[in-house]
Amino acid sequence: MAVLEICHFPDDRVLRQKAKKVPAIDASIERLIDDMIETMQQARGVGLAAPQVGVSLRVIVLQMPGEEPIALINPEMVERSGEQDVTEGCLSVPGYYGHIRRPAEVVVKGKNRWGKASRIKASGLMAEALEHEIDHLNGMLYIDHVEDPENLHEIDPLVPLEHQPG
Repeated sequence: MAVLEICHFPDDRVLRQKAKKVPAIDASIERLIDDMIETMQQARGVGLAAPQVGVSLRVIVLQMPGEEPIALINPEMVERSGEQDVTEGCLSVPGYYGHIRRPAEVVVKGKNRWGKASRIKASGLMAEALEHEIDHLNGMLYIDHVEDPENLHEIDPLVPLEHQPG
């Protein structure tokens, strides 16, 4: 496994492009998933999409606190319901966080790393992370959802995130 370089905004060679569907799950996709998981864990993220590491394929990985990582290939949002106000950051937009609205619950379908159909019903942080990562596959960043520039804040590296202003 290898830690991959994370692309940072405004790098638009992949971040702002719609990712391509994965035609078949082979050893290269399995290796990409393993490398993405290692990269996400080292960066202390809860999710990572292939475009964030320069690969224009519809692959995401997620890991909720205290849980095992999961991978979804060609994920699709099937259902969204409710709303939640969230404070979001992104490994591709380092040094900032923003206040946005996301669905409170989502249903996502895709394939797992072994090609088996997978359907995930999620709420809270998992719902937020799933939509965030699928946005990446469609060339969107969380900053595109910030309605008011006053809701985007620079992180003070000397202050824990939960004590940041805003």
